[in-house]
Amino acid sequence: MGGLDTETFTLPSPLGGLAAALVIGLLFGLERGWSARDAAEGSRVAGLRTFSLIGLTGGALASLDGAAAPSLAAGLLGLAVLMAVAWREAVRRGAGLSATTAVAALCTYGLAALAASGHVLPALAAAIVAVVLLDYKSALHGVLRLIQHQELRAGLQMGVLSVVVLPLLPDAGLGPWGVLNPYRLWWAVVLLAGLSLAGHVAMRMSGPTRGVLLTGLLGGLATSTAATLTLARRARAEPALLEPAAAGALAAAAVMFLRVAVVVAALEPAMGRAVAPVMGACSLTVAGFAAWHWRHRGPDGARVDGEPVAPFDLGTMLGFGLLLAAVLVGVEAAKRWFGDAGVYAVTALSGLVDVDPVVVSMTRLWTAGGTAPVVPLVGVMLATLGGMVSKLVFAWTAGGWPFGRRIALAYAASGAVGAAVAVAAW
Repeated sequence: MGGLDTETFTLPSPLGGLAAALVIGLLFGLERGWSARDAAEGSRVAGLRTFSLIGLTGGALASLDGAAAPSLAAGLLGLAVLMAVAWREAVRRGAGLSATTAVAALCTYGLAALAASGHVLPALAAAIVAVVLLDYKSALHGVLRLIQHQELRAGLQMGVLSVVVLPLLPDAGLGPWGVLNPYRLWWAVVLLAGLSLAGHVAMRMSGPTRGVLLTGLLGGLATSTAATLTLARRARAEPALLEPAAAGALAAAAVMFLRVAVVVAALEPAMGRAVAPVMGACSLTVAGFAAWHWRHRGPDGARVDGEPVAPFDLGTMLGFGLLLAAVLVGVEAAKRWFGDAGVYAVTALSGLVDVDPVVVSMTRLWTAGGTAPVVPLVGVMLATLGGMVSKLVFAWTAGGWPFGRRIALAYAASGAVGAAVAVAAW
């Protein structure tokens, strides 16, 4: 049997289209009638019967051969006038200014006509979605009451950054040595802004202290550098969150070490077995510091002084993009200065920008051979070290001395432990 075409599926015409139109009217009528079930008889603008008749009318007019378009237009105009008059009378009786029922009637008419014209399944799907939206009135209004203006503005800015600007940028290498890709640079900005907004939402939902820890844990899966920058801003703006923000940033680093181990093991299992002890030791060390700071965070209900921090600051995001571009140019320059023999220097410098590409290249170097096995292993270590240096710079500049000192101490301990394990294992 052939597959079901969801765009053109129809029941036997014209009864199939009329049946689907009636079902759509019943769906809208059931929801509208139930929401006004306590109203006095005759006080409702439209209910189950009226919406069913509207659906049948739209379906019948759409089924007319050769005259469907003008008939549908005339029917829509008549229905609009009728609902406008009914709405005006309802307002006069003090029923409120809601025009939801009138708009629902027009939607019923249009979807019923769509179903009768042959597009049954899309029309039914749209009708179900519309009825769900009508039924979730209280929940949707509750969400609107929870949203702050700065959060709405941040969401709109995210839309501009990701949907308007990003697609317009060229995905090609420009600038010195062709290392600056506007699309990928802007994508990094969008990713940072999105993570910052997600962290803000997490803090609103789970409280400030638990929210920053969640931001770090989730950020470590995507970009621990962006998570560190986000939490550094939070720690500077709200000193009461210094300890939990440090715990979140260190949790992001702990997850980053585990992510590196997983990537290496997935691409080259033999190399993964060699890397796992070192990455695991680094992760456990940083996680221990994170747990210590989390334990000393103070009461969860502690008052947070100062104005609430915006979901993200566009100036900070653009500064992050400019710094990333500068590092990219510096890395390419270092590659040209050191040449092919400077594997260690290149991996350390490349780790300042992004650890993952270096990790992948080192697994390929391990597979290809031609070098001592310790070379790609040390390359992975230097790349992660470069990533830690990059995060430490962001932590110190964006979070200030108190935040940066906490991160630096944990990173130093983690580096020492990792180096000791590497010397013993390799």
